[in-house]
Amino acid sequence: MNAFKIVLFFVFLGIVSCQNHDQQSHIDGSDDDDDGQSLVVNSEEETSNPIFHPSHEPGRKDKPFSDVVQVGNTYYLTGQIGLNHTTGELVEGGIKAETKQTLENIKAVLEHHGLSMADVVKATVILDTISDFSAFNEIYVMYFPQKPARTTFAVEDLARGAKIEIEVMAVGNISDD
Repeated sequence: MNAFKIVLFFVFLGIVSCQNHDQQSHIDGSDDDDDGQSLVVNSEEETSNPIFHPSHEPGRKDKPFSDVVQVGNTYYLTGQIGLNHTTGELVEGGIKAETKQTLENIKAVLEHHGLSMADVVKATVILDTISDFSAFNEIYVMYFPQKPARTTFAVEDLARGAKIEIEVMAVGNISDD
């Protein structure tokens, strides 16, 4: 059963692949034209290479992952736990306290990139035990009134003995700077 949970976890993470390419759309003009020619419209699909943003937290600069990977105007945040980044320790107080700190950590990362919690479109929530679902949800709904898509599941152990980990995807506006 543990192997199934691990496989399920990696299925939810997904893989992002971006390639720049031109796309051609062929539109048949035979309805308005009697010459039988097709109209060819060229359009360039807007894609961009991933940007791997380092952490804004000094204690996380040497970690083997990026806090955020940006592809176009979509931001993929690394999972956060209820770690107080000032002390380097998990907050005390159980699932509600850890959920609040986790969401505050996400909020800080989003704000560092000019985004807000309202920009979150997808959340993946990993609980240490599914019996914490109701307590976690009481705090979660206060941060996400827009109700982003969400997946929630439980695993046997989380990093540093955390009770919860949350990763999110957010979509921001593309500026013309």
